[in-house]
Amino acid sequence: MDSQAAQDYLGRLLGKQLRIHTTDARVFVGEFKCTDNECNVILSQASEYRHPLKKSISSLAKGGLPTVQEEETEQPMTSRFMGLIVVPGQHITKIELQDR
Repeated sequence: MDSQAAQDYLGRLLGKQLRIHTTDARVFVGEFKCTDNECNVILSQASEYRHPLKKSISSLAKGGLPTVQEEETEQPMTSRFMGLIVVPGQHITKIELQDR
């Protein structure tokens, strides 16, 4: 794909809902605004989704840092509204066009 074809393709994605997966297993969903040479992506009206962690009781009781015993559960993903965000290109593992 040449440079002009790539720019045309990205231009058609402007304003579309994207789902971006990151290296830490989070997923961001928002409206694609722009990207740069480092593949950073800006999303507006974005939400973050993540799998809840099973926290060990001792970790919660101490108010401490996460332990090795924590793991992802089979519960539904939690979400929070983020607004306008930049997703660093170095942490993006997959980008999908979100169906509405």
